[in-house]
Amino acid sequence: MAAARVRSGGRPTLEEVAARAGVGRGTASRVINGSPRVSAQTREAVEAAVAELGYVPNRAARALAGNRTDAIALVVPESETRFFAEPYFSDIVRGVGAALADTEMQLLLTLAGSDRERRRLAQYLTAHRVDGVLLVSVHADDPLPDLLEQLGMPSVISGRRHAAEPLPSVDSDNFEGARAAVDHFISRGRSAIATITGRLDVYGAQRRLDGYRKAIAAAGLDPDERLIAPADFSEEGGARAMRELLARRPDVDAVFAASDVMAAGARQVLRESGRRIPDDVGLIGFDDSAVARHMDPPLTSVRQPIEEMGRTMTRVLLQEIANRSEERTEERPRIVLPTELVVRESS
Repeated sequence: MAAARVRSGGRPTLEEVAARAGVGRGTASRVINGSPRVSAQTREAVEAAVAELGYVPNRAARALAGNRTDAIALVVPESETRFFAEPYFSDIVRGVGAALADTEMQLLLTLAGSDRERRRLAQYLTAHRVDGVLLVSVHADDPLPDLLEQLGMPSVISGRRHAAEPLPSVDSDNFEGARAAVDHFISRGRSAIATITGRLDVYGAQRRLDGYRKAIAAAGLDPDERLIAPADFSEEGGARAMRELLARRPDVDAVFAASDVMAAGARQVLRESGRRIPDDVGLIGFDDSAVARHMDPPLTSVRQPIEEMGRTMTRVLLQEIANRSEERTEERPRIVLPTELVVRESS
């Protein structure tokens, strides 16, 4: 060990760590930078070499040499109002934070709900002030993912823009979650089943509507378009959509809302109209957030593993960053995590 220190002028180098561990310099670098693309045995060998030699990464030199900032951005193209009202986003942030806890990466949270904020963000990203980007709640016409592609910026998207999304993506199974919700209503003898959709320029909202339609068709029920009311994932939107549904189909006996927050708005309108939940109208939400557990009656909801989505997105992004200089020979990750219907008193 002393000889190694003398050869490097008293400070062990990455090359010496690699030699001690019996691996290449690139492999040693991946372990030290937290890349998941190494085996447990290799990681253990490199970490042992680091401990034996007393190696300390020179972060400043590493950043300059590799054009690294040791920071990633979590970009949410929504307004502050929706970000703080929707539990989904705080769960994503918790998952991302947990995945970064044992790394040297810093997290930059950026809301880009206005055109001005998007222009400022585009300038920031063009200057390569972060090593990678996590994108959440992206709308179909959002130009930001295309900009990231042009910049060669490692990026992962939660909620694809469309079926052929080119960016690495992590999502929950929106289609099956919605279908399970409607199947549950059908098993309870409901027949006039409505849905309140999220914004349909969001691919996840489209897939939830697809799942609803598939279950209705499979059960041989009337696919009445009057039972479909678009909204915007907000409580006010859910209330507005529920009023429209009651005006069109007063006989509605079940409502699947594409978020718990919209279900809360629908519940208020149902109560104001004298409908009892679940006796007159069954109600199901999506997300299984704290909103669902604290409603009266407690809300049946489709649970999506939101924190796990945040963790998985981050792990995929760290891998993309670690491999950014390597030629891509495999298809980009498209990960879909399972959903689960959590049955409570509202249905």
